[in-house]
Amino acid sequence: MFTPEMMESVKKVEATRAERLGTEPRRMSAEEKDALLKEFHPDYREEAFAEIKIGPNKGQKAPKELVHLLHSNSRLLTEHVDISKVDYDVDVLVIGGGGAGASAAIEAHEAGANVMIVTKLRIGDANTMMAEGGIQAADKENDSPVQHYLDAFGGGHFAARPELLRRLVMEAPDAIKWLNELGVMFDKDKDGRMITTHGGGTSRKRMHACKDYSGAEIMRTLRDEVLNRQIPIAEFTVAVELIRDDRGQVAGAVLQNLETEDYLVAKAKTVIIATGGAGRMHYQGFPTSNHYGATADGLILGYRLGATLLYQDTIQYHPPGVA
Repeated sequence: MFTPEMMESVKKVEATRAERLGTEPRRMSAEEKDALLKEFHPDYREEAFAEIKIGPNKGQKAPKELVHLLHSNSRLLTEHVDISKVDYDVDVLVIGGGGAGASAAIEAHEAGANVMIVTKLRIGDANTMMAEGGIQAADKENDSPVQHYLDAFGGGHFAARPELLRRLVMEAPDAIKWLNELGVMFDKDKDGRMITTHGGGTSRKRMHACKDYSGAEIMRTLRDEVLNRQIPIAEFTVAVELIRDDRGQVAGAVLQNLETEDYLVAKAKTVIIATGGAGRMHYQGFPTSNHYGATADGLILGYRLGATLLYQDTIQYHPPGVA
């Protein structure tokens, strides 16, 4: 149902459609693009950022909402938790129950580790479930990870860290293969070959999708695999702080059950933080479709123990037109 205002907008679009279809837009220069970004893109608004005063990123900038949390004190300063009383003792503790957390738990379990997932909501309640687009992977005969690297590096204005981008493009085909073998129902032709399409900045068709609900299909598959393997899951349980041993290495976490408000102690040989991003912090008041769990929890947990943040001064705004 269109409102009168929307119908007026539709009329304006229809009136200029023929003219626009016959016009090839002039490509903007790099300088013009930078000027446009500085005028309109949220990441360029100086007043929205603050300087980080403590920790590994001291002196750098981040959104004010995130800096406030980075400067905050732990709630455990006013609580007594006996960390010698261990409630869970595992090889691998995965904090976060989305796509990354579930994948990590599955791989750890496959390797024979005693693994456990803790998630402040339910398994699968994560941004992975919300994703509609596809995943790029250079796995066709006319494509290669090298070409994928060049497309992505140029498309990102050469700002990407080469070592991270290299790992992304090199491991993407194996990731698609792994998900496919787990049972993700990717779009395929009648012969069972993956259907790939163009995505942003691609010179080859390398976008793999599951209709327009790729994230939901991937999360469904990963969640089922976790449940089928009977990997223990502590739902509605939030990680409050990480625990270090006498050598300064992470050795577990203090948890809190959100229903009973009881504190629990998890001991682990390895801790994997897979808590997602900070979309629900509503940087600069932006509305978001991000899942309710995306509140920078893992960023704060890691930072308090000395982990350096990467790209904390930028965030992806989607759809791109809003920025």
